[in-house]
Formats: sequence, C-alpha cells, structure tokens
Amino acid sequence: MSNEPLDQSEIRRQKLRQLQAQGQDPFAHHKYTRTHLAADIGARFEELDSRQVAVCGRLMACRRHGKSVFADLHDASGRIQLFARLDVLGEENFAAFKDLDVGDIIGACGTVFRTRTGEVTVQVQEFTLLAKALWPLPEKWHGLQDKELRYRQRYLDLIMNPSVRDTFRSRAKIVDAARRLLTERGFLEVETPVLQPVYGGAAARPFTTHHNALDMQLYMRIAPELYLKRLIVGGMERVFEIGRMFRNEGIDTRHNPEFTMLEAYQAYADVTDMMELVEALVCAMVHAVHGRLACSYRGHEIDFTPPWRRVPLFEVVREKTGIDFSQLHDDDQARAAVEEAGCEVGDLNDLSRWQILDKVFDRYVQPELVQPTLVTDYPVQMSPLAKRKPGRPSLAARFEPFIGGEEVGNAFSELNDPFDQRERFEQQAEARLAGDAEAHPYDEDFLRALEYGMPPTGGLGLGIDRLTMIITDNPSLRDVILFPLLRPKEDE
Repeated sequence: MSNEPLDQSEIRRQKLRQLQAQGQDPFAHHKYTRTHLAADIGARFEELDSRQVAVCGRLMACRRHGKSVFADLHDASGRIQLFARLDVLGEENFAAFKDLDVGDIIGACGTVFRTRTGEVTVQVQEFTLLAKALWPLPEKWHGLQDKELRYRQRYLDLIMNPSVRDTFRSRAKIVDAARRLLTERGFLEVETPVLQPVYGGAAARPFTTHHNALDMQLYMRIAPELYLKRLIVGGMERVFEIGRMFRNEGIDTRHNPEFTMLEAYQAYADVTDMMELVEALVCAMVHAVHGRLACSYRGHEIDFTPPWRRVPLFEVVREKTGIDFSQLHDDDQARAAVEEAGCEVGDLNDLSRWQILDKVFDRYVQPELVQPTLVTDYPVQMSPLAKRKPGRPSLAARFEPFIGGEEVGNAFSELNDPFDQRERFEQQAEARLAGDAEAHPYDEDFLRALEYGMPPTGGLGLGIDRLTMIITDNPSLRDVILFPLLRPKEDE
C-alpha cells in the first residue's frame, strides 16, 4: 500500500462517492475513442494545428491558475499538455476539471495549438473521467531509495518512471529480434511441456507439484532441452523455444526462480555452428535496441562485433590462478592445489574437483570476462549432454558465452550416442545418491528416443533476462523482470 497519509485517499474516495451519487460513476465507462497518441500530436503539429483531437491517459500534473488549468496527460507514447479554460468549458465542467486529481485517468477532446512558450497543447472542449485514482501518486519517485517497493508495486514504478517502461520495450525488441533471426534461418518455433514427469536439461533443483486426476508427481521444467531433442529425432531439423523456466534455487541479482530462456537446436550442425549462431543472435538483439553493435554496461563499453574471443576453460583458469586443473587427477589434489594457490572459494569439503573448478572459475575468472568471450573445452563430467571433443575425449565439444562478467548461455554439439548417454546418466545417478541434488535425473524415454537415431546436432541456450540486463545496462535481474519473486511482507 502507499506510504501517503490515509486522509488523502479518503478525500479521493469522498469525491468518487459524490460523483456516483450524481450519476457520474467514472467506472461505468466501457471505452473511449482516441484519435491520436500524445507523441503523434507533437510530431504532426503542422498538420494538426487548430484541428480537433481526442486523447486519453493519466493526469500526471495539474497547474491551476484561477480561471484556467494546465495539466499533463501521459499515455503509452509520452506526454501532451492540456489547457482548460472557464469560458470554454463553462462553470460546472470547469469546476469538475479543477477537481480532478493527479493520477486520474481521463479522456479529453479539443483543438491543438501552440502556447506562447512554444509547447504543443490541446485546449480542452470536453472531458470524461474514466477512472478515479483513489491513492495519490508518489511525489518524487526517482528519489525513492527503496527498490524493493518499486518491485512490489511495479505498476507505480511504470507510472512514475518512463525509463522503466523503456527497459521493457527494449526487452520486447530483444525477444523479437531473436525470433525473427531464427525464423529467417528456417527454425520452427515450438512449445514443449512446462509440467514434466522427468525434468532434465540442466543442473538444477526443480519445483514439484501434484496432478490430482492422474495422482502423479510432476516437475516444472528446468529446461526444454530433452523435449526439443526428441523433436530433432522426429525429423524437425531446426527448432527453437522461448519460454519460462523454473529452478528451485536462491534469489539474488543474477538469479530468479522463474526466468526466460531461448533454446535452439539445429540438425547436421555442431558446436562451431552454434558459436556463429550465438554471435548472430546477440548482435541482432543489441542492434535492435541500440542501432549499433555496442552498448555500455556497468561503466564498460562492450563491443559485440564478431568474431568473439575464444579461450579454453583450463587455460583461462590457469592464467588467472596458476592452477592447471587438467593435471589434477582427483578431488584431494584439487583441494590441495586451491589451498596452495591461496584461492578463497569457501568450504571445499565433499566437493568434486569439477565442482571446485567451477567455484574457482566463478570467483577468479568470470568477473574479468567483460568483452564477449566464448569459454570452450569443458570437462565431460561437467557436460552430461554434450558430445566429446574429437581427439580429446575427456573434454566436451561445448562453450559458454560470457559478456560483462555474466554467463549468458550454454551450447554444444549434442550427444547422440545412446550408449554414452546412458553411461553418463548412470554417473549422474551415482552423484545424486552421493548427495548432489542438482545432478541430472535418469530419463529412460529420452534414451529410447536416441536409440531411434538422432542426427549430429548443435544446440544452444541463452538467458533472455541476463542479456536484457546487459543490453539495457541494468544492475539486477529484478530490473528486467516485470514481477520478480519477492518474500511476502508480514502485512500481506
């Protein structure tokens, strides 16, 4: 609820009751016929000068001067000034206009003119109150430091901050650019189940639910990967999906339990094709928002011009820490090497050397990957769904793209050998029994699909939220997700 004094809300409610008693209920209106958006009037003034228009939107300011009132009306396109005069509206209607409150939603008809100061304005000849705002708007929303309140009351954030609306318009452009590029390249957009009997496609804990009619436990998907690859088996050679994923994990500026992922799969392609596709997709997104292949993020000017830097995982970790994980053969050696190097990555007990490698990378390497970088050659043990690299069977034909110190995706040559896949599922099952709650579950039906034959395939996943955060230069995922998950307040 608003932090404004309650009596201001009560005054507005009294006004509403008086209007309703007079048979003028603002909520009784079903529609309003607008002729022009605010921005159109300003852009087409020479054409519209002295002509009548009808506009509608929210009153964001009222400046009362005796027998006249100037008001700012905001709609989805921007702002237009209204001018109301006693001698034009008549005493009763002028008094009603003066009695409007900031936040009220109105429609207004009138003629377009330019004031002595040069501002394009609509002189109101008649108006209609379409919805009464019963709470006053914050006076100085930009000065409000409580970001959590902005996330909880996103509607107020959008009303008061045009830049926030711009962020979500940019997000829509980002998604549209990706969809257009994939469609132009012959990919078919599909939908796969959100509720799954066996979840998979990533290392994460799922949300669980129960289907009453079937009396069975289901999982909200953590990724669409295994279903999309079933479509590749079925002969749909290029498919993609943009949808919501759900991972039962912690919440911070880089993680939200509900997020948007793009996944695409291309038959008869490999990891190198996915490198080109990732670069093309991200460049299309950046260009759609900025009109160029560069943007600023957290004080850094990022150049997206391909080709991006490529660096093997073991090599970049060795450069930053001096630890060569390729020469470590068990978990104890990894722990000893990290301690000897003086790396501070928390408690390493009960972690495998690959989990330790992941922690060292996250702490010492990832923050330095500001310019677009593709980190390649992950150990097979960290890549249960990826093909082995030709000539290096201990490594996966896989890469992860990093931008602005953020991991934004994952891609690889897809494993299509059902025997190798079965063995890796068994290894993951052992890891689950050993306590790894994020190990990949065993999916017998997916193995059966592979046994029918899946062609060589390249696949990728990109995080839409993180990419939007970078491209729009926002510090947190909460700034690019309209309704981020928040812990309920006590009074809720």
